[in-house]
Amino acid sequence: MKKSVILLIVLSILFSGCAWFEKSREDKPAQELIKEGMAEYEEGNYKDAIKSFEQLRDWYPFSKYAILAELKIADAYYNLESYADAVFAYEEFERLHPRNEAIPYVIYREGLCYFNRIDTIDRDQTNAVKALDIFQRLVKQFPSDPYSVMARTDIIKCYKSIAGHELYVGKFYYKAKKYKAALERFKRVVIRYPDVGTHQEALLYIANCEALIDE
Repeated sequence: MKKSVILLIVLSILFSGCAWFEKSREDKPAQELIKEGMAEYEEGNYKDAIKSFEQLRDWYPFSKYAILAELKIADAYYNLESYADAVFAYEEFERLHPRNEAIPYVIYREGLCYFNRIDTIDRDQTNAVKALDIFQRLVKQFPSDPYSVMARTDIIKCYKSIAGHELYVGKFYYKAKKYKAALERFKRVVIRYPDVGTHQEALLYIANCEALIDE
């Protein structure tokens, strides 16, 4: 008898919980959630916007607004400079919607998530390398797209940062009289990266290194 009473209580709680959840969903249809999210986004309240967009995505995955919500989640994280979360969201969007017309924009923003974190030439260039790879992929996939045009400018900046780093390290080895290690770095500047203002200096150091190694 007691077991039956307990079971009835549990079932009552479960059903009332489901009813509350359904009521919450009914209180905020997809159209209202997208309006709320976009309003918060336009006001710069990105965290609140993300909440509305995530509710829409999770509650109404087949809504015509769901794809927009997914994209705006990524954009909101980007604007918050939460770049790791933004990259994840953009990559997920690209994976789920590979034929969507927004894909060039999505790939470009992925690249910017790394590009915006490029450090000075004396620091690690991982972000520059990742940004370069993504921008090059964009240009290869969508050569005529306006976002590819912007990416080409950023590609030059990536090259400049990476080449500058190689030159910086080469000079460090050169001053330490480690001429073979320095020579490898200077050659890398000339061979791997287009001329972005570093070739002439690198070639001069190459000649000096080779002369000093042969002594």
